[in-house]
Amino acid sequence: MLLFLIGALRAIVEMLGLCLIGQGVLHLLAGRRREQNTIYRFFDLLTSPPRKLTAKLLPTATSGKAVGMLTFLLLFILWIGLAWVRKFL
Repeated sequence: MLLFLIGALRAIVEMLGLCLIGQGVLHLLAGRRREQNTIYRFFDLLTSPPRKLTAKLLPTATSGKAVGMLTFLLLFILWIGLAWVRKFL
């Protein structure tokens, strides 16, 4: 049961990381019109909770791009950590 929960949490973290990557790519491709893109808004909806949590941990003057990159880094570290825990259980 515990291995299943760790695997499910790891899959959620992986999905959020891939959504952040997709959102970043769309940010580059769509430019200023990204807010009108349905897929970008969907990725924004999915990734807003972890980005808000990361933004609360950072100083107020941190840019949105830095928050997104740090969120991805934290999700990646969590993903690797969950893989390590799952391997040794």
